[in-house]
Amino acid sequence: MIIPHQQLDKDTLYNLIESYVLREGTDYGEQEFSIESKVAQVHQQLNNGDAMVFFSELHESVTIISKNEFKAMQSEEQHLQQ
Repeated sequence: MIIPHQQLDKDTLYNLIESYVLREGTDYGEQEFSIESKVAQVHQQLNNGDAMVFFSELHESVTIISKNEFKAMQSEEQHLQQ
């Protein structure tokens, strides 16, 4: 389920983004960026619609996923339902 990031408390959203960037599965290239810079980049992706806050009912967890990841999940779900 997609959760509109605008509906989250400012501090909650910041903590969620910070947790996401600290997992460091995120590739920012060869250049090092500060945590604040990474948080700002992810926040911009949320604002642009390139990323979204996703609640997994199966895992009872909240994370940030890219638009492409969400489309792939939807495609996989549709394929499994057939």
